Order: sequence, then C-alpha cells, then structure tokens
Amino acid sequence: MLNLDAFKLNSRAAGFGALAIGMIAFSASATASPLQLFPFIMTPPAQSAPPPVLSTPSEDQGAAVETPARLKRQIVSYPTREAPGTIVIDTPNTYLYYVLGGGQAVRYGIGVGRDGFTWSGVQSVTKKAEWPDWTPPPEMIARQPYLPRHMAGGPGNPLGARAMYLGGTVYRIHGTNAPETIGTHVSSGCIRLTNEDVADLYSRVNVGTRVIVLPMDRRADNTDGKRG
Repeated sequence: MLNLDAFKLNSRAAGFGALAIGMIAFSASATASPLQLFPFIMTPPAQSAPPPVLSTPSEDQGAAVETPARLKRQIVSYPTREAPGTIVIDTPNTYLYYVLGGGQAVRYGIGVGRDGFTWSGVQSVTKKAEWPDWTPPPEMIARQPYLPRHMAGGPGNPLGARAMYLGGTVYRIHGTNAPETIGTHVSSGCIRLTNEDVADLYSRVNVGTRVIVLPMDRRADNTDGKRG
C-alpha cells in the first residue's frame, strides 16, 4: 500500500515537473520569437523611405538654356526690296530674316559657320525634311574621322527637328540639340536654329524659297536687293 502511494506521488511530481518545464520553454520561445496568434490577418507591408529629391541639373547635364532676348523669334521692322517669302541670312549678326513684306520680317537667332567655314551667295530650298537623318559629307569625315557615317533622325540628331536643304550644296538650315550655340560661329557652314524656331520657319517655307546668305562684312538690315 505504501509503495502504491509513493508511486502516485512520484507520478504527480513528474507530471508537474514536465508541465513546469514546458511552460518555461514556451515562455522562452515566446520571448525570443512571439507567436502570431491570428495568422489570417494581413499586416501592411513596411513602407520604404521616399526617394531623395534630385537637385536641378547643371547646364552640362542638359538643363534648359535661356536664349538672349535679341536672339528670340520676333517680328521686326525690315525695309528691303526682297520679295515676301525670301530668307536673308545675316551672317555677322547671327540673324535669319524671313521677309513678310510691308517693311517687316520675322527675325530668328541663328548659329553660323565658324572661322574659315562661312560662305555667301544665293541658293534656294530644294528639299525639306522632318527629323532628318544625318550623313556627314566626306569632307567633314576627313576633318573629323570620329564622326558617325550615318545617324537616324531624332532628338539626339545634330540636325534637330527640321532641315531645309540648300541647292546642290552640303549646307542646310536646320534645328539643333545644342540651343546654347545659337548666336555663335560654330558650325561647318550650316545655319542652325533652335528646334522651336526651325519648326516655325519650316511651316512658312516652301521648296523653291530663295535664300540669300550675306558675307561676314555686310549687314542684312541694309540689304538693297544686291547680291553678296
């Protein structure tokens, strides 16, 4: 009888011990890694910090360039004997005039040929193109052999948004992806305008339009119908 009672006491003690050990283990586990009591409730995902605000790009990174007031497109007084619709290139002052008649013209700021690459004479527009391809002529390749042999039209193309080809020459009136060069002597002889201005001029010009390019020693606002 004593042995049986002792056995029961031992069994109860063992049970309480196991229970105590289990509770301690559960408590430790809960402390280390809390259990999710309701796994079916979705918790919102953690939100990442907002991206940093980028600083304004510099001009070297393609920032907008403010065109000087004198080079902005504008209607000006322009007495001339040239017929309405004529284009006059004032090379030394980096202006292009589109004659309206009645003593007025639309004046555009332009980029012209650098030293040694200016020219003068009378040509006509023989072709017009939107977002033209660019194929540098052989003489330009000879001077700058690193140039591409052909470049498809688009925003990165040096000819810009529009081009008007002059006679049988290699020269064009065209747009540019470098508006900061307007008002400078920078090209290999072509006449460049901002893309906005060349699109405006393009809408006014027809194939056959007369183009007068004045030499460096003559001003377009004194033109009297003579040829340079």
